Amino acid sequence: MPKIVSLDALEILDSRGNPTIQVGVRLDSGATGTAKVPSGASTGKNEAVELRDGDPKRYAGKGVRKAVTNILKIIQPAVTGMDASDQTALDESLIALDGTPNKARLGANAILGVSIAAAKASAAERKQPLYRYLAQHDSYVLPVPMFNVLNGGRHADNNVDFQEFMIAPIGASTFAEALQSASETFHALKDILHKKGYETSVGDEGGFAPRLRSNEEPMELLESAIHKAGYRVGPGIAINLDPAASEFYEEGSYLFRKSDQSKKSSDDMIRLWSDWLERYPEIHSLEDGLAEEDWNGWAELTRQLGGKVQLVGDDIFVTNPEIFAKGIQRGIANSILIKLNQIGTVTETLRCIEIARGHGYSTVISHRSGETDDTTIADFAVATDVEQIKTGSVCRGERISKYNRLLEIEHELGKGARYAGASVYARWKHSQDK
Repeated sequence: MPKIVSLDALEILDSRGNPTIQVGVRLDSGATGTAKVPSGASTGKNEAVELRDGDPKRYAGKGVRKAVTNILKIIQPAVTGMDASDQTALDESLIALDGTPNKARLGANAILGVSIAAAKASAAERKQPLYRYLAQHDSYVLPVPMFNVLNGGRHADNNVDFQEFMIAPIGASTFAEALQSASETFHALKDILHKKGYETSVGDEGGFAPRLRSNEEPMELLESAIHKAGYRVGPGIAINLDPAASEFYEEGSYLFRKSDQSKKSSDDMIRLWSDWLERYPEIHSLEDGLAEEDWNGWAELTRQLGGKVQLVGDDIFVTNPEIFAKGIQRGIANSILIKLNQIGTVTETLRCIEIARGHGYSTVISHRSGETDDTTIADFAVATDVEQIKTGSVCRGERISKYNRLLEIEHELGKGARYAGASVYARWKHSQDK
């Protein structure tokens, strides 16, 4: 029984230069684990609370000293002596210690840091990589990456309402090949943008964020880049979308304030997405195509398009098992985005994945826009066989660290690793044949 003997916590900076938390857990054997907690910019209203200091004299109120103090003064005495390998008991004790439904007292950032660091310390205790420690099987799947290469919405200061345009190399045979094809497409896209006179600076997640003619032009640019890099659009590299519709939803309508100033109803948005799927059959996945508050719209979107495309719920589910269960009952979406810091513990995240698997929903592990060099989600994706991962573009160190970690895992596993491209392609092809 590896017992927790001490915790450590430190205020560090994330990839946007804002404070976040680093947490360390030490066991009685001397084994240690460290976690660095990410932070989102486009967040769901029902996410677990990320505790900030609110002191305008420090980091514009975004400091996390309160959360650090909570770890050292409240959480540490409560978990000292606990079995670090009993993840469920540890996480449930953290939830009870907080005592609020959204982890607002201690902070989800504080709780998650302890939860992940304990798992890492336990893996170190057993001299195992994190993915082996967390896995309950002997075979491993490397996920299909979704590379966010063109940005709009909250992720860019441009005139595109939709937040993320991604490429997904579903036709590759290995993760290494997938990364290569994405990198080549990314550089082809940069060359195309440059020749058109568009800006090629990158945003928070490493995607380009030029001012474009319309919300639809990114589709045309991605098709051109995939062709230029020498790959097939669709069977080779699919296109995935995350419009983040909650960000432009106001009083029951969708307002395209950044582009043409138009106003759309839920039915209008469903018709828009239906039209895009007809004209761009290479679209494999649509995340947050409607707003988190638009449950009736989501149900109708799923009824009309759920058999044609992967409909991923992010803001509407926020990795919350209870909210997700209600969504399943309402027939909403057919896939869920998984973000550990939306719910705040390893155990609750695993529970959400199991609910998805039990109801035939696909799952996508995701980063946040404010990231660190922590590679936990790479191991987590392999451990849980989720088959898909979102962790940014093919540049910026905090994004590349996850991809490089997946390369390491694939190299370590050798023939024991299977790339999920064939499975994801099969689902895409099935929808195309309908």
